[in-house]
Amino acid sequence: MSDINTSSNNDSHNEQCHAEEKKMLAGQMYHGMDPYLTLLREQCRHKVAKLASTRDDPEAFSKAIKELLGTVGDDKSVIESPTYFDYGCNTHVGKRFYMNTMCVILDCARVDIGDDVMFGPGVHIYTAEHPVDPKKRLEGLESARPVKIGSNVWIGGNAVILPGVTIGDNVTVGAGSVVTKDVPENVVVVGNPAKIVKHV
Repeated sequence: MSDINTSSNNDSHNEQCHAEEKKMLAGQMYHGMDPYLTLLREQCRHKVAKLASTRDDPEAFSKAIKELLGTVGDDKSVIESPTYFDYGCNTHVGKRFYMNTMCVILDCARVDIGDDVMFGPGVHIYTAEHPVDPKKRLEGLESARPVKIGSNVWIGGNAVILPGVTIGDNVTVGAGSVVTKDVPENVVVVGNPAKIVKHV
């Protein structure tokens, strides 16, 4: 893997690059194509590839998950391949997390996932947002808002969780739903936009 030169000649450049990451995680506008952020995404792709290559070796597979994510609650979590993360290190999962194949987590902001959470195939979590103002978009600016998912949550296949959403404990999100706002505990939500259809 490549690495950014940290010699004294590049100190000011590196400080600027790290500053973009800090702005990203703080919810401020930042440049997504910043060289340091680009490097982090490249490193994440290598970790995702390693994850896929270790699926048949339980010990190596568990280690690869821990290397990919920010924190992992136990050794029983499973991430099926193919999958995609922007950074990986900004995603934090609890115990017994299961992610089916073809899922995407754009973790430009922090993503927190509780215990006993299951993702169906093709679940997408987006923290990244682009400006509505077309001039700002042309400047390459974007921002990100964190996503939080409680414990004992089942998210059906091809559901989409949008930036800034919090989902409470014991929630079921129906397949194909688009969750645009916070979801309280102990409910079932379905549709686009997702709405409560049942209390459990």
